[in-house]
Amino acid sequence: MAFIIKPLVTEKMTKITDKTSVDRTYTPKAGKNKGQQITKTATARYGFIVRPEANKFQIKAEVESLYNVKVISVNTLLYAGKRVSRYTRSGLVRGQKNAFKKAIVTLKEGDTIDFYSNIE
Repeated sequence: MAFIIKPLVTEKMTKITDKTSVDRTYTPKAGKNKGQQITKTATARYGFIVRPEANKFQIKAEVESLYNVKVISVNTLLYAGKRVSRYTRSGLVRGQKNAFKKAIVTLKEGDTIDFYSNIE
């Protein structure tokens, strides 16, 4: 059963992915490593919309099988559906947005996922 509905390719998630997938080097100003450059390792993070009944183990197994990467951790978030209303020519229209579950997957250092590889 497919637990992943679609990858999240939004501005916010792209910013998180870019921020976590870049190697960063900094020099401490004080302390025992003063003057030495320290490099933080890059572990990329990607977001997916998943089915609400999916658990972290199922999400991890499916991401590893679909994209041939090694998953370190999975964080899940449940979003409630929000009520919306708008004024139109025919009057007030009320409705509700769908509730969904989001998974943020952290990959092993050096692994990446290219969502745009099969677009023609």
